[in-house]
Amino acid sequence: MAAVSKVLIVGGGIGGLVAARALRLQGIEADLIEKEPRWTVYGVGIIQPNNFLRAMDRIGLAQPCLDLGGAFESWRIHDAQGHVLADPPGTRAAAPHLPPNNGITRPKLHDVLVKGAQDVGVAIRLGTTVADMHDDGAGVNVSFSDATTGRYDLVVGYEGVFSPTRHRLFGDAYVPKFTGQGVWRYNFARPAEMDNGMVFFGPDTKVGLVPLSPTLMYMFIVTAEKDGTWYEGPDIAMEMQARLKGYGGLVERLKQDIVDPAGVVYRPMMNMLVSEPWYKGRIMLAGDAAHTTTPHLAQGAAMAVEDAVLLAELLGAHGTLESAQQEFMQRRFDRVKYVVDCSTQLATWEMEEWRGIHNPDADQGGLLHRATTALMAGY
Repeated sequence: MAAVSKVLIVGGGIGGLVAARALRLQGIEADLIEKEPRWTVYGVGIIQPNNFLRAMDRIGLAQPCLDLGGAFESWRIHDAQGHVLADPPGTRAAAPHLPPNNGITRPKLHDVLVKGAQDVGVAIRLGTTVADMHDDGAGVNVSFSDATTGRYDLVVGYEGVFSPTRHRLFGDAYVPKFTGQGVWRYNFARPAEMDNGMVFFGPDTKVGLVPLSPTLMYMFIVTAEKDGTWYEGPDIAMEMQARLKGYGGLVERLKQDIVDPAGVVYRPMMNMLVSEPWYKGRIMLAGDAAHTTTPHLAQGAAMAVEDAVLLAELLGAHGTLESAQQEFMQRRFDRVKYVVDCSTQLATWEMEEWRGIHNPDADQGGLLHRATTALMAGY
């Protein structure tokens, strides 16, 4: 018998939708609420490394992502002028039958996840939030913003970095912090010569080109920023172009095509880790609500998806809710802390280098290789 029979998922992002489908596959009833009145997904891409695809494969959704995306073997490293510095192999050690990486647009991934949830009977309500909830020990009584109510064996907050459920459980003890960097993204037609992921190191920025399909790719630029401002508005395309100074070759050619302000997506980088158990009684957190990381390892969404799949498997097994929660924390905490810590270290070394500081301990390539290898292991 499963540890629970009915679960409420709060938040309809990547992790929440995966969690809802994974629970239904375990025979657990799942309701999902999303605060937005309609689905809103920004149009650039996301990277799915091999361990991300492994988790998706466990709920039957890896192949739809590959069908709609752009699989690639590895990341070719270049200087700012486009000269190749290194061409390390990718790894598929987590799931040998799947590619090392897959790029996919966020709207296409969202469509896969919504269909995946609906196909197994997840009840989804948009434009709905939690007005109040009360855990009486035997269950959680939830009042919703639309004046309806429900009772659940478990509530899981999957609302992302600014999670109201996290605030409900822990107050202001855990607040995401700006790291000093931001990331800019923009979609382009995929150049004919692009046969892999590509990274370019400039004097004070880093640029990546990510395949999204045979005909589409996106660019990301990692930059040092003075504060956590979220850039937007009519000048954002020019702001993104300005951060590409010093580049030549392919990057310089692409720079001229950054013209549509609506196509630019900018986010300040933040990190946060809840260091105590991610649950109190029958209310818990997962994904970015519990652990927010920078994208240096391309593992933020992967960690949220792994959370979702593992939690559903543990809840579907014989045992109590408490034992499932305890095992979940034992198997997840050190792994996500490793991702947060490694990503933070990579960001620190980058910013030191950009400021002209020589750190003899800096080993970006080595740490990236070690972390990628470690994350292919089971958990």
